[in-house]
Amino acid sequence: MQKKFVPVMITPFNLKAQIDLEMVEHLIDFYLAAGVKGFFANCLSSEMYSISEDERLALTSHVVRYVNGRVPVVATGSFGLTIKDKALFTQKIYDTGVDSVIMITGHFANIDEPDSTLLQRFEELFSLTGNIPLGLYECPAPYKRIITPEILKTLLATNRLIYHKDTSCNVEQVRAKLAVTAGSRLEFYDAHTPNAVASMQMGAAGMSSISGNFYPEILVWLCNHVNDESRQDDVRWIQSELQRVDPLIHVAYPLSAKYFLQQRGIPVRTISRAHALELTPEQKQILQQIHNDFKGWCERLQIQPAATLLPA
Repeated sequence: MQKKFVPVMITPFNLKAQIDLEMVEHLIDFYLAAGVKGFFANCLSSEMYSISEDERLALTSHVVRYVNGRVPVVATGSFGLTIKDKALFTQKIYDTGVDSVIMITGHFANIDEPDSTLLQRFEELFSLTGNIPLGLYECPAPYKRIITPEILKTLLATNRLIYHKDTSCNVEQVRAKLAVTAGSRLEFYDAHTPNAVASMQMGAAGMSSISGNFYPEILVWLCNHVNDESRQDDVRWIQSELQRVDPLIHVAYPLSAKYFLQQRGIPVRTISRAHALELTPEQKQILQQIHNDFKGWCERLQIQPAATLLPA
C-alpha cells in the first residue's frame, strides 16, 4: 500500500500577528506541489494554543475550503474545560468539513491520573459526539500522554478511531501498536522522522512530522520509496541525513520552519505567537547549512523542489 506524508501545518501571520489566510493558501499549494497526501490543520505546529477558538475554526474552515477535497484534512477538536465542552468543540470542528477530528491524549487525564480515568473520559466524549470519525494525537503539550497498546486496543474496539499520530519515538512501542491496529481502518502516522523507515516498513500508513514544514518533498520521496527494493541504499542514506539534522530543526520551532521556508523562496513571515524570541545568528547559520544540505539531497534523489513548481 502507498505510504502517505501528512504535514502538520504551520500558521502564517501578518505584520499584526493575525492569521494570514492568503499565505495559508500559498502554503497549501506548496505542500500539494510537494506531493503530500493530506493535511493536519489546527495542530501544535499551527500554534493552536496561541490562537483563539474562533481563529481555530476560521483557520480550519479556510484550509478545508481551499483544499476542496483534493486530499483529506484532519484537525484538533478536544479543546474545552469539561468533556461536554470538548464534545461541543469537536462538533464545531467537524462542521468545518474535516475528515476526522483529532483528540489530544493529554487533554483527557492529568499527568498523575491513571489510564482508567483516561478511558472513562474518552468513553464520555464518544457518547456525546455521535458518529464523528475521531483520531488520537500524543501531542507534547500540555504534556505528552503516550497511549499504550492495550489502551489503543480498547479505544479501537469502539470503531470510532480512524487516525493516530504517534509521538512515542520508540520503535518497539510503534511495533506493538501497529500489531493492535492491523486489519482495522485506523491509519497510523509516526511523528518521529528518525523512525520513518522502521515505522513504515512495519506497516505504518505514513509519516506526519515537523520536518515536512522544511522539506516535504524529501518525506514524500521516502514514503514513495521506503519499500522499493531498488532504492534501499538511497532510503538508508536519506534516513541517516534526516536523523542527523532532526534535533537542529526543532530548535526555536515553528520559527525555524518559517525562516527555512523563506530560504526556499516561500514568502512566509518569521512571525510566531508561540515562539517570542528572534532567531540568533547561529541558529540562522545552522538552518542555512541545512538548506544547502537539502539542495544536495534533491540532487542525489532527483527531486524537483516544490517551490520551483509554484506560479511566480
